[in-house]
Amino acid sequence: MKRITVLLMFAALLAMSAGCKESLTPIKTLLDDPGQYDHKIVRVAGKVTNSISVLGYGGYRIDDGTGTLTIVTKTNGAPREGAEVGVEGEFRSGFTLATETVAAIIEKRRMSP
Repeated sequence: MKRITVLLMFAALLAMSAGCKESLTPIKTLLDDPGQYDHKIVRVAGKVTNSISVLGYGGYRIDDGTGTLTIVTKTNGAPREGAEVGVEGEFRSGFTLATETVAAIIEKRRMSP
C-alpha cells in the first residue's frame, strides 16, 4: 500500500512539473497577436539581456530565443544581466507600428525557469 501511494505521489509531481513548462507562452506568440493577450496573466521564461533597478523598482528585458520583452517590477528589483528567470504577470500591449510591437509584462511573480 505504501509503495502504491509513493508511486502515485511521484506521478502527480511529474504531471505538475510538466504542466508548468507547458504553460509558458513564447514571447513571439505574445508579440505576434498582442490584442489576444492584452491584460491577461501570462508566463514567460528567458535570459535577462538588460536590467535596471532602483529602490526595489526595476525593469529588465528577457530573451527566450523567439523574441525579447520588457518586464516591469514594482517590488523585487531587477535580476542581473545573464540570469535565467521565469515570470508570471499581466501582459500589456502598448502599440504595433509596422513590424514593431511595444509591449511589457507587469511582474506579479518571479520563479525559476
